[in-house]
Amino acid sequence: MRVDRRVQKKKKTAKRIRLLLSLFTLFIFGIGTFIVLQFRDGMVQSASETELPAETYEFDGKKDKNGSTNILLLGSDSRGEEKARTDTIMIAQFNSKNNTQKIVSIMRDTYVDIPGHGKNKINAAYAYGGPELLRKTIKQNFDVDLQYYTIVDFVGFQKAIDTAFPDGVEVNVEKRMSKNIGVTLEPGKQKLDGAHLLGYVRFRGDAVGDFGRVDRQQEVMKALADQLISVQGVTKIPKMAGVITPYVNTNLKTTDIVFMGTDALTGGAGNIDSLRIPVDGSFENKRYSGAGAVLDINTEKNKQALKEFLNEN
Repeated sequence: MRVDRRVQKKKKTAKRIRLLLSLFTLFIFGIGTFIVLQFRDGMVQSASETELPAETYEFDGKKDKNGSTNILLLGSDSRGEEKARTDTIMIAQFNSKNNTQKIVSIMRDTYVDIPGHGKNKINAAYAYGGPELLRKTIKQNFDVDLQYYTIVDFVGFQKAIDTAFPDGVEVNVEKRMSKNIGVTLEPGKQKLDGAHLLGYVRFRGDAVGDFGRVDRQQEVMKALADQLISVQGVTKIPKMAGVITPYVNTNLKTTDIVFMGTDALTGGAGNIDSLRIPVDGSFENKRYSGAGAVLDINTEKNKQALKEFLNEN
């Protein structure tokens, strides 16, 4: 009798384990199906829009020696024009081990050595040789390894914002803005749709120029992360990836984008640290023939500041 009870208990335990495994399998399958369907939905939504040329770039990226993933983020409205300079240059760093996310903005007028082309503004490197030459330029001047690149078209930015945040993204517009951004923004805290948010991060028609624009870009990146941390926000990542895919040129796989974005958001993306290059007190405003107005930097000071920022836990 006692043996029968043991046998029955083992059978019940085995049955529970099988049930749990079945539920786990269904859960994983459900997540995978959800991601695929959401991504396809996003692709269908943007299929009728004009896409970026399917241009492929060489990019000899290398993994960061400290185990972090460093991605070169480039923003452009050139729509594939030749000799175009990138409007926005950022480095996004993800470290899944330490659950840290960091953003570095490199100002486009930073005066650096461009391999094979002498000294010029850093955004000229993209015009001369695409993301690969820009990668080499950052490595040569700041000794930072970049594994991936992503070029985001401004139209894709707008569509991604409108998809993920149909009610807009809340920011505090500090002043009236309208010069060369295609929209007019009035001061005050408000929710901006994709077109107006793009205008907000592109505005530089005041006394602080690019410095103000870089600050707003980092502000918006953090605001997006804060709002995407919610459960509803995280579930929108696959669809958003599908929407922006036609407007993104990257050597990242779409699945990597989805899972990396989800991991970053669920792992503490609300605490994004940020840095601007050049750092305060490390540059002078100068003008050089062939380059125009530049930020003439103390390279060693900025290299050290960047390495310390990216390597600190």
